[in-house]
Amino acid sequence: MRMHTDQVDVSANVVAALVAEQFPQWRALPVRPLASTGTVNALFRLGTEIVLRFPLLPTDPELHAELRREQEYAELLTAHLPVAVPEPLGLGEPGAGYAGPWTAYRFIPGETAQLDRIGDPDTFARDLAGVVTALRGIDTGGRAWPGFGRGGPLVAQDAGVRSALALSGGLTDTGRLAEVWDRCRDTPGHDAAVWVHADLMPGNLLVRDGRLAAVIDLETVNVGDPAVDLMPAWNLLDAEARETYRRALGVDDAMWERGRGWALVQAINALPYYIETNPVMAGIAQHTLRAVLD
Repeated sequence: MRMHTDQVDVSANVVAALVAEQFPQWRALPVRPLASTGTVNALFRLGTEIVLRFPLLPTDPELHAELRREQEYAELLTAHLPVAVPEPLGLGEPGAGYAGPWTAYRFIPGETAQLDRIGDPDTFARDLAGVVTALRGIDTGGRAWPGFGRGGPLVAQDAGVRSALALSGGLTDTGRLAEVWDRCRDTPGHDAAVWVHADLMPGNLLVRDGRLAAVIDLETVNVGDPAVDLMPAWNLLDAEARETYRRALGVDDAMWERGRGWALVQAINALPYYIETNPVMAGIAQHTLRAVLD
């Protein structure tokens, strides 16, 4: 099912033609679509070593700059993170059958994270905390939160959260969630901005042999409140591993509540939007909201 009313569908034949025209060195490689529960890109495997990402909403005039920035950030993170991140291989241009830019990355083998694929949840939590710690340690060069995306003040999310709560009355305990939201929203903020991934969802964490192997989907990487990267505590980890994650990151009460708030923001917006079109995303949202209420 279509997730967005204005999304653009792209076929493997169109992708193959764009590759042949713009990257002739790859023209002989077979193209096949990849099943994905992601909400931003259609994915295609090119041969065995390359994955192509085609934005579902390709006509944003800022998209080309965003994709170029994403590839620059991938190169930055590769030098600092203890797990793999996507390796940029190319930036495609609009062409026949597709009106926007697209990207090519080295394929990273692995499965998306879920508890039954994780060997030891506490080890996974510590490994993920190591990634977040490494992110926070990268020099920001004086950057501040740019004024968009996750990682700014939670109060800026208030209208969206309240609208999503109003749409979710039959889907979750909106009364209790509103109380939690009020508390998180009003928690004191964080003065120093750090590098954040800002979308540490299960689908953006790859597991091999039960261990964290890679962090992918870097389009939300930015500088902002470190609390935003606490979201996996609620969207993925069980109660015990949640506490392991908190201890490994040395999180105080205020940051923990802001992290809970960011998990709530993501989940309550996703739930009514994807309840009919993306059952995996809706299921993660419901899991997250239950954990937020623990």
